[in-house]
Amino acid sequence: RENGDTDVTIEILYCGICHTDLHQAKNDWGITTYPIVPGHEITGIITKVGKQVENFKVGDRAGIGCLAASCLDCEFCKSSQENYCDQLQFTYNGVFWDGSITYGGYSKMIVEKKRYVVHVPESLPMDAAAPLLCAGITVFTPLKDHNLIESPRKKIGVVGLGGLGHVAVKFGKAFGHHVTVISTSPSKEKEARERLGADGFIVSSNPKQMEVCIYLNTLLYKWRYLFI
Repeated sequence: RENGDTDVTIEILYCGICHTDLHQAKNDWGITTYPIVPGHEITGIITKVGKQVENFKVGDRAGIGCLAASCLDCEFCKSSQENYCDQLQFTYNGVFWDGSITYGGYSKMIVEKKRYVVHVPESLPMDAAAPLLCAGITVFTPLKDHNLIESPRKKIGVVGLGGLGHVAVKFGKAFGHHVTVISTSPSKEKEARERLGADGFIVSSNPKQMEVCIYLNTLLYKWRYLFI
C-alpha cells in the first residue's frame, strides 16, 4: 500500500524466522490467506515517512515486530497492551480496515504505522536485532512485568532451550540474575553453561533432578524463583 500520513516505509535488510511463520505458511492453524508473505522480525532503513511522523526520519535504522494495527481506543491500547485489542491486525496474514491484506518481512520493503516501528541503536547489529522483535520481546515481557530489569540477584528458571530460551538466558544473565535452565535434552547443558552463561541445568526427564526442581518450587515464594 501507499505510505500514508502516519506511515513509515522501510527497506528491509534482515528478517528472522519464527516457527509461527512455518505454521502460517503451511496453514497449520487453518487461518492462512494465500498468497502469504511471512516474516515479523524485521529490521531495515527508513526510506519514507508520512506528514504526521515526527520521531522517525529517512535514513533511520528501524525495526518492526508482529503488530501492524489496533483500534488505539480500548483499555488495552491505552495501556500499551495492544496485543489484546479486539481489532488487532498482524504484520502479515491480517486484513486492514480498508480491506487490504498485510504482507510480512520476506520481501524488499514494507509500509507500517509509526506506532509499531522502533528505533534500532547504532550499537546493535541489524541482523542480531531482528529476532529481538518477537523472541526477544516475548521473554523480556515477563522480566519486566515481575520487576526483574532493575532488581538483580533473583533466581530465574528457563524452561526449554530453544529459540526463546536462548534469549531468556542471555537476558537473565545480562540483568544480573541466577539462571537455571530446565530441558529434556542433556546434550544442551554444555551450551547452556559455557556459551550462554547459565548457572544451573536440570534435565526434566531425570526423576532425581526433577525432585530438586519440585522442592525448589515449594520454596517459590521464599526463593522468588520465576519460571519462563
